[in-house]
This record gives sequence, C-alpha cells and structure tokens, in this order.
Amino acid sequence: MKFNRYIKIVIILAIIFSFENCQEDDYTFGDIIAPSNIQITAEIIGADDTNPNGDGSGEVKFTVTADNTVSYKLVHDGAEFVTLSGEQNIIFSKLGLNTYTVVAVASGTAGVSSSKSIQIDVLATYSPPDDLTAKLFGFDPANPGVPSSKTWKIQSAKPGHFGLGPVGGTKPTEWYGAGPNEKDGVGMYDDRYTFSSDGTFSHVTNGDIFGRDPHIINDLGPNSTGTLDGADFLNYVYADYTGSYSLTAPAGVETINLSGKSFIGYYTGGNHQYEIFDRETPNELILKTTDAASDFDWWFIIVSE
Repeated sequence: MKFNRYIKIVIILAIIFSFENCQEDDYTFGDIIAPSNIQITAEIIGADDTNPNGDGSGEVKFTVTADNTVSYKLVHDGAEFVTLSGEQNIIFSKLGLNTYTVVAVASGTAGVSSSKSIQIDVLATYSPPDDLTAKLFGFDPANPGVPSSKTWKIQSAKPGHFGLGPVGGTKPTEWYGAGPNEKDGVGMYDDRYTFSSDGTFSHVTNGDIFGRDPHIINDLGPNSTGTLDGADFLNYVYADYTGSYSLTAPAGVETINLSGKSFIGYYTGGNHQYEIFDRETPNELILKTTDAASDFDWWFIIVSE
C-alpha cells in the first residue's frame, strides 16, 4: 500500500511539473513592440514638371518602411494590398484628377500594428473601349446606365488554358501548357469569376482554390487541409469573396486590375494585374500575370458562360 501511494505521488508531481512547463511555453512571447517610424513615399508613374499628377495611367508606386515590422498593408477605399517588402503598385482608375487617401499599416510581432496615411492627387485619363466592356461585363452602349455582368471560368477543355513562360514573354504557355482538363480536381475548374458594370469582381470558389507555394501561404495564411504537390497547392480551402476591379491600358496594353488578394485561376500573388493578351476569339480572353517572385508569367484562357 505504501508503495502504491508512493507511485501515485510521483505521477501527480510529474503531471504538475509537465503542466507548469507547458504553461511557460504557451505564454512566453518575449518583448512585444509596436512598429514605429512609419515612412510612406508615393511615386506617381509618369509624373514630371509638365505632368505633376502622372501620365494618365493612374498608377502609383508606394514604398513603406518602419521599425520592428513583419509585414505591411496598404488600404484604399476598402481594398487591402498586403506586401512583405513594403512596396506595392496601386492603380486609381476614376477618370480625371482626384485626391485619394491611402493608409499604410505596419504589423509587428503578436499582431500589434501602427498606421499612417498619405494623400495624393492622381490623374486618370483611360476610358476602356465599348467592345472591351461589352465582352467583359455585357455593357450595352445603347443603354449605358443599365447594370450588367458576365461570369467567366477557366476554359479547361482547350489546350494551353493554363501554363507558364518567361517574364515578359509574348508566346502563351511557352514553357508549359496544361492539356485539356489536365488540372481536374485541384480546385480551379469549378471557380467562377463575375465582372459587373459597377466595378465589382466576385469569385465563387466552391470551397477551394489552386495556387503557388509559397505565395498562397504568404498572402492567404497556412492551410492544413489542402495538398502540396511540388510548388503547387491543391484544394486550398478558401471561401467565396467579393472585391473590385478596374480597366487600364499602361503603355497601350489593356489590363484588368483586381483589388486586394483577388485572382483568376491560380493564385500567384504579385500585383494582381492581368494583361489582356488576346480577346479576338468570341467569348474568350487570354490573360497573363507575373507572380510575386517575378519568376514566371502565368497564362490563362477564360471563357464566358
């Protein structure tokens, strides 16, 4: 009996000791220091002595720095742009000369953050042609005030509907192009993308998406339910969401600019700008975007439903 009582005491002491060690591990964070000394600079693309508010593209390059910072976020009109480097280009598409307020948020350890705002005057002169807006969201020039929208999906049945090539390349899927339905079941083909005349972009994910590691993790957070296959993240669980978009034509290249973390087809991070490479085929668009690491240009063929 004495021996059994001794064993019980030893076990109780061991449990208490383990619990105390766990408690210490769980609540030891070190110093939590809020980011400080936030600095923001805004370079309006094309600005010079003659054109102080830019070249009309509406594009602005922001650079944010701060002490004790892990990541940065720029916020404008409800849209959020997350950047680890503190550099982010934003396109302001409202026609004419307009004043915008952009808030820079610097995040530190344990989620603490600090913010600072900047105001800029930016000129935007591009108005997309009717044939583009008619194709993208069903705009009717005869009834310009009537709301309209179109829903798109990846053209999975067509060779080269998804692929990659060199940055700045002019040949679709030069290095790799997916065969018909090759990426079935990875979380891409059942996605639907809706462009509306009011500038709204809606993405129905049907529960999961397809993306590039590490960009998808860096931007959207850890996800233990999907499958990592090389640098591809398959079936990353992600809910439907709504953002915004604008149409611009920097250097004459028609471009779809998606807000925040919005994307089409395969999440690659980057600036979320999709160059319209070709729109001659009825009901189809060939798009390309550069990933966050500037390793590749990613190509997509989307088709309207």
